[in-house]
Amino acid sequence: MPAHAERKAEEPAGSESVVLRPGDHGESVRLLQRRLHAGHYYYGRIHGVYDEQTKFAVWALQKNRRMRPKEAVGHEVWHALGKPPRFRPLVPNGGADRVEINLRDQLLTVFRDRRPVLFSHISTGAEVHYCDNGHCGNAITPVGDFRVTNRAPGWTTGALGSMYNSLYFVGGIAMHGSTKVPLQPASHGCVRLPLTTSKRLYEIVKIGEPVYVRGSYSP
Repeated sequence: MPAHAERKAEEPAGSESVVLRPGDHGESVRLLQRRLHAGHYYYGRIHGVYDEQTKFAVWALQKNRRMRPKEAVGHEVWHALGKPPRFRPLVPNGGADRVEINLRDQLLTVFRDRRPVLFSHISTGAEVHYCDNGHCGNAITPVGDFRVTNRAPGWTTGALGSMYNSLYFVGGIAMHGSTKVPLQPASHGCVRLPLTTSKRLYEIVKIGEPVYVRGSYSP
């Protein structure tokens, strides 16, 4: 039996015509999660519940395909999942293994051997002046060429909040998992990722890896 026929045999009939929304559950959601995982967008459990981590993966797909992020999964998303991921490097001549952070699209991409292997929705610096717990500064994610300088596994808590699986790349600014990853930039300067995606990022990104930050946020 051809490979594509085997795949179709495993899928619920008419699943790609189903519109899914957060809170939905069932075989169509499992199919969505499998497709998102295969496309390097989703790293949570394939449990058939359209939860927050699934929503973040949908947003990553939509951003990568230049679609407006929204929670509902309809024909446009199903169609995009059937096509290969777009290959649009910010730094074409960067390291073969690297992290790219696109501030304009609020999208993080990890490359291995010059090919993308992870896409993530992110929330970066809010670009406002802040004073929290006696600490003041400008909430900016710096643009430039950096390298991972330090790693901190699990949860750590500082004056500005809690961070999960932190990968520092300039001073106290890190890529890290968070329970709050809204569509708009909202951090003090760090790069927030969904919790499940941050686990995979922490597994594959090591000290010394290049991190390229480019662009500016455009709502």
